[in-house]
Amino acid sequence: MPHDRLHARRPSHHVDRWSVGRIESIDERDGHCVVTVRPETGDAVELVVTFAVRDLFLRRLDLDGDSPIGERVWYRKRGDGS
Repeated sequence: MPHDRLHARRPSHHVDRWSVGRIESIDERDGHCVVTVRPETGDAVELVVTFAVRDLFLRRLDLDGDSPIGERVWYRKRGDGS
């Protein structure tokens, strides 16, 4: 299964290919992590990532035990030139 891309920090490469949004929810579905992100304009986007990617971007958010909801992330939906 191809997965979407997700970063906790602004990417340093191909910046124009990435969208920015805020996390609305993080769930599990069919053995994958589903992160719902709301861009500044437009509808919410569901991103399917591995649990390893989820763990990595959550660590990089530096939350100190707080919820990641509302945190800004950079993402690329598969099929969007990734």
